[in-house]
Amino acid sequence: MLSEDDVRLVKRLVRETLYEILEAELYGGLFGLLDAVEGGITAFKQQFAAKKGVSAEPPKTATVKEETFACLKFEPQKGVRIGEYEVAYKESNLPEHWNHAYNILRQANATISNRYHGEGYQYSYWLYGDGRIYRQKLSQKQP
Repeated sequence: MLSEDDVRLVKRLVRETLYEILEAELYGGLFGLLDAVEGGITAFKQQFAAKKGVSAEPPKTATVKEETFACLKFEPQKGVRIGEYEVAYKESNLPEHWNHAYNILRQANATISNRYHGEGYQYSYWLYGDGRIYRQKLSQKQP
């Protein structure tokens, strides 16, 4: 029979393994599905706006300097649909830097399909989920 310490160890290992499986198998597909849904909604908004003769684009706001985001600690990631990107986690960053950057992106409603960046930026930034800020190197095809 297993001791209490052994049971706790087995539970922890099972939990960690489950999280790894979810991270590797489920989250990538889920992000892909959500990207597709978000893209469909954006396309619908643009078609509807064109039909009604209004702008589907949110008004652009002035951007802050990229240093606001550059001081965050980002970890490299790779996705099936969007390729290489980086994630900054709330718990890995200083609260004053994190909160300032997060509030700017939240106020700008920065999403993967409406990324935040300004003139001279090297990256575009967006929010998805709690406690995470995403960024991806700007390329010629990103607006």
